Amino acid sequence: MSNPRSLSSAVTYANWVRQAKAGTLATIDAHRLQPVGDLQAEISRLKRELATACEERDILKKATAYFAKLSK
Repeated sequence: MSNPRSLSSAVTYANWVRQAKAGTLATIDAHRLQPVGDLQAEISRLKRELATACEERDILKKATAYFAKLSK
């Protein structure tokens, strides 16, 4: 008896081959691949941006609480 997993892999492979021959196989966009250094720089930038947004949110929370006390 054959292994169901290997049968599934063979079917998947056969589908890929058929799609490649038909020209309908999806490919990875080369422009979406970035060097690791660029990705690390973007992650650092996004972390800084998130920290700034969190800081601004905290300031607005405190200001809202302050002005809510004044209006009572």
